[in-house]
Amino acid sequence: MNNKLIILSGPSGAGKTTIAHHLLHHVEGLSFSISATTRPMRPNEKNGKDYHFLRKDDFVDKIEEDEFIEYEEVYPGLYYGTLKSEIERLWDLGKTPLLDIDVMGALNIKQNYMQNALTVFLHPVSIDNLRERLSARKTENEKSFEARIGKAEKELAYADKFDYVVYNNILDETIKNVEDIVRKYLSKP
Repeated sequence: MNNKLIILSGPSGAGKTTIAHHLLHHVEGLSFSISATTRPMRPNEKNGKDYHFLRKDDFVDKIEEDEFIEYEEVYPGLYYGTLKSEIERLWDLGKTPLLDIDVMGALNIKQNYMQNALTVFLHPVSIDNLRERLSARKTENEKSFEARIGKAEKELAYADKFDYVVYNNILDETIKNVEDIVRKYLSKP
């Protein structure tokens, strides 16, 4: 089996989505793996395009039926996960799935798909920089904002468990670095 996975991870606000969008438009053969979540849909999002939005009961049923390659209760009652069917759908299309997921999910996949998964940790310049980025999004209330910062501080301790750690200091340089890593990985048999 030579099915590959590319996983971008790091704290919320580290630039995963921005870099994923760039890779999808500039690296042939990649396709975005749509995660499942129980969080509410934001106004600009579409079910089945940005996420598979599931009710909590449906998500838990899928866990019990072993339908995820990874999942996590990221915050109490808020689940995220990667459906096996999503990865298999992309492989069946001859694509390499690109996952934009949280740190623990990335490590779980790496453990189970070690020979097939490339993991890249996007590291913020600092927690203060991350605070500014998350604040600028204006998608969080104060309680969830502080929860994300607290989680980010813990996630930074896992950076050395990834294949590559890329500091997101200057976005253009970060994008080039990640693109180079991905192209090198995809060129290997």
